[in-house]
Amino acid sequence: MPIRARHIAALVAVALACLGLSGCGTINEKLAAGMSDSIPAWAGGLPADAPPRPGTAKYDEYMKERERKRLMPAAERPEEAKPVSSSNDAIH
Repeated sequence: MPIRARHIAALVAVALACLGLSGCGTINEKLAAGMSDSIPAWAGGLPADAPPRPGTAKYDEYMKERERKRLMPAAERPEEAKPVSSSNDAIH
């Protein structure tokens, strides 16, 4: 079977597509993290109450506040920080 120009063109097109797709696996991790933060929660993104990402200034503040609340006596903790008892605990 003779090699024709359209066979070569098809092979080149497939090779370029393969090279383009292989580049998708090497996306910068910071770019991927930033993109995932911009996805809305209804589309599978992070919920609004998710903690900040490690390595940021907001994360350090969040961890300090969390540690402060942890060291606080249980009677003095705000209502949202107290553990919620499930309905199964009340029945048993």
